[in-house]
Amino acid sequence: METTLRGVGVSHGVAIGEVRHMGTAVLEPPAKRIPAEEAEREQGRARQAVDAVAADLNARGHLAGGEAQAVLEAQALMAQDPELMADVDRRIAVGSSAERAVYDAFAAYRALLAGAGEYLAGRVADLDDVRNRIVARLLGVPMPGVPDSDEPYVLIARDLAPADTALLDPALVLGFVTEEGGPTSHSAILARALGVPAVVALPGAGELAEGTVIAVDGSTGEIFVEPSEAKRAEMESAAAARKAALSASTGPGATSDGHKVPLLANVGGPGDVPAAVEAGAEGVGLFRTEFLFLDDSKQAPSEEKQVAAYRAVLEAFPEGRVVVRVLDAGADKPLDFLTPADEPNPALGVRGLRTLLDHPDVLRTQLTALAKAADGLPVHLEVMAPMVADRADAKAFADACRAAGLQAKFGAMVEIPSAALRARSILQEVEFLSLGTNDLAQYTFAADRQVGAVSRLQDPWQPALLDLVALSADAAKAEGKSCGVCGEAAADPLLACVLTGLGVTSLSMGAASIPYVRATLAKHTLAQCERAAAAARATDSADEARLAAQAVLSGE
Repeated sequence: METTLRGVGVSHGVAIGEVRHMGTAVLEPPAKRIPAEEAEREQGRARQAVDAVAADLNARGHLAGGEAQAVLEAQALMAQDPELMADVDRRIAVGSSAERAVYDAFAAYRALLAGAGEYLAGRVADLDDVRNRIVARLLGVPMPGVPDSDEPYVLIARDLAPADTALLDPALVLGFVTEEGGPTSHSAILARALGVPAVVALPGAGELAEGTVIAVDGSTGEIFVEPSEAKRAEMESAAAARKAALSASTGPGATSDGHKVPLLANVGGPGDVPAAVEAGAEGVGLFRTEFLFLDDSKQAPSEEKQVAAYRAVLEAFPEGRVVVRVLDAGADKPLDFLTPADEPNPALGVRGLRTLLDHPDVLRTQLTALAKAADGLPVHLEVMAPMVADRADAKAFADACRAAGLQAKFGAMVEIPSAALRARSILQEVEFLSLGTNDLAQYTFAADRQVGAVSRLQDPWQPALLDLVALSADAAKAEGKSCGVCGEAAADPLLACVLTGLGVTSLSMGAASIPYVRATLAKHTLAQCERAAAAARATDSADEARLAAQAVLSGE
């Protein structure tokens, strides 16, 4: 009998297939004692296992490329954390086996992360994955991971670590469903980059029996268990119609009556550029430069290394617009040489622009490298600061850009509610705004973007969030300046129409979402988008806002 479940849709598309479950986590190793004379050998075993796992993560990252590479390289650094390894050595010295010492050391570190504020909860899944891989290697058992199968399937997991998500084979993994995670978790972002339909935060997903046929709608978040033939035909027909519409839609982003809405790509480095170009991106709306810094958390990359990486991206979009976000360090992206390790709540502490203003040499080097990278190129370079709170922040950033001799537009990200509320004041110092809806939602609703339990408050359809977008867009219009969206909200085709109706002037997203957004915008006039935006803001919940906008745009 067909039943319907609902999670959070995070990656467009439809998948119909049999359920396969993720390999189970490594069992807790026994707490056996070892003789003192074996301690040195056990310490060597632990180091070898850690190095092997780090090498494997780096190799997976190299194969995956793009944002996935940066995420996996950060995981490899986590595996080799000196403090963790020192704790492992200490535990072995007092009688623990290598596998038990690793298990207990990671458990202690896990508790520290969990107690350091909810913002770091997303790091716990990554830490657990690293621990499981090291312990599995020490025990000589298979690594936890994606199941072996010759037939395509829908993958079910409690959560997916970046190492697993990055190398999913879309020819075999039709889609995936997780019990945990949120719309802006690593697995969700990588799923969109892969173009794999995905639903997260589905309670009870692990209870779906192996081999059960399910239909996954990555747009609505609906899961149909044992779908009827009629339901299968309906979903397959809708998927075919969507595919045809995508193929027919080309060129710059615009509404049906010709209102231009440039569609840009979010990239983490040169590895993401080919997919962006293939999708028809009109430029880059968010170049996340922090991934370059995560290659070595002990020191900043040299100016020469930065110039090479920036120029590779700038050269890919001649005459196009490339918006670079300067280093956004802190909170879930800690760097040993920049961010304090003892902040009680890193998400509310020194992160983003605050970190850079505390380390002006790092900001100066990055801005100088950007100036050199753009020298002689016809690209339209724009540089923006993350986590701008007020006009003083915006002025400090603009002054630093001018001091570095940067010939570019300077902008501010709107991720803190105060920036949206005082957007017109901030625009006295900078030339454009870019809305990071992921963090803006997090700070507006006090809802950690990595925690599935509060995912309803991370929904970008929340009317309060739409109000803040409208405030920012209205301020930019009044000042004759631009206001784009580079958060994950822009990747939702229906919401893209609403954002356009709110006055947003450009949309930036993962490359895989660009065709969907382009095709949907092309079906509607600007006036329809404006009516849909007004209808959404007049509601009291995210679900009501989505339905109200849908009703307007479908002509109901």
